[in-house]
Amino acid sequence: MTTAIYWFRNDLRLADNPSFLQACKSADHLLPVYIHQPNLEQDTAWGFPRVGEHRRVFLDQSLQELRSQLRELGSDLYEVTGDVLHVFEKLKAQTQADGIYCEQIQAPEELEQVALLSGAGFRVNPVWQSSMLDAQSLPFPLQEMPDVFTQFRQQVEKRGLRFSAPVDSPKSIPSLPAIEIPPINAFDSNTTFSGSKFRGGERSAHTHIQQYFERRLPDTYRQTRNELIGIDYSSKFSLWLAQGCCSAGSIAKQLADYESCHGANDGTYWFWFELLWRDYFRFLHFKYDKRLYHSKGLSKLPGNQFDSEKFIKWSSGTTGESLIDAGMRELKKTGYLSNRMRQIVASYWIYDMRGDWQAGCAWFEYQLIDYDVYSNQGNWLYIAGKGTDPRGGRPFNVAKQTQDHDRDGIYRQMWLT
Repeated sequence: MTTAIYWFRNDLRLADNPSFLQACKSADHLLPVYIHQPNLEQDTAWGFPRVGEHRRVFLDQSLQELRSQLRELGSDLYEVTGDVLHVFEKLKAQTQADGIYCEQIQAPEELEQVALLSGAGFRVNPVWQSSMLDAQSLPFPLQEMPDVFTQFRQQVEKRGLRFSAPVDSPKSIPSLPAIEIPPINAFDSNTTFSGSKFRGGERSAHTHIQQYFERRLPDTYRQTRNELIGIDYSSKFSLWLAQGCCSAGSIAKQLADYESCHGANDGTYWFWFELLWRDYFRFLHFKYDKRLYHSKGLSKLPGNQFDSEKFIKWSSGTTGESLIDAGMRELKKTGYLSNRMRQIVASYWIYDMRGDWQAGCAWFEYQLIDYDVYSNQGNWLYIAGKGTDPRGGRPFNVAKQTQDHDRDGIYRQMWLT
């Protein structure tokens, strides 16, 4: 009789989870585990932790739904706080399990965790399942992928690639090993943005995605995606994608079905286009690895020095530049910011305030509900000119952005009043 552990990471779902499906097929007893890591609660070099209240609430809701789904199939979720290696060593002693199944996360810290477990004698089976496209289907080796997104996209489209086919949820889950499941200390809080309409969890993701397609909102996605106010100007799928409550492949499949029924248009294409950007930032990690986390990034020039006084003004929304201040206050209040405003406030910090891009990147990690290691790192590098942007950076003209996106001042009034 084989006993294995399934380590849920950023894949808090049962549907289209190939790694979990593989674990279910390979073990007689399976212990699903989620580990809260104390180091994420410790202050960074800039004086704040890596996980803020907004994301903790959404994560807690996601874990509650996952636990409920597992229990319906006769299993449960072993949720614990601790150092990853220490937790697994303790579980191995209790269950005699040395096999660990998990999703592969191609970022330095997460790769080091897997290497540490392997070095300690665990058989770790990571499966790549974070992208819309199958990495093996790409028309180039990942280490030789085009640096420029346009060239990447053109080669993908020339090959006719759209998405990898999602897999079904497991019909059954192997029984739990003989172990006591610890009691749950739910994080009891609420946030402005992640209230009743935006709850974490796979079922909540499914409900939101369904209504988005049923209301035919993909048709207008390109026209509305740069707006600053409202629920429907963008899909908000990133909230659930970041925790893995849904997969990019399953969304792309629904989009393809939608196009078959209603026809393709600029909106549906642009929706897929943005999912492809998400893949692009993921695949870059296979090519450049830790270089993406250096202060110079992929460039030869050093970044700006950190200035704590300037950072306090930027992060608290007290710079005196009204559009920037409105955006930063929305971010702090809600844990969310439109894609357009993310670019504007990042550019302002880097180019107008001469701020350290890594500090801004870390602040977004702390504040965002939909923090995603690949997209957050990729976008900050891109704006700062430390990544693969052929222009060498993306400075935004705040006056022009204000005129284009908040000419009537409603957005600024909403967050500055």
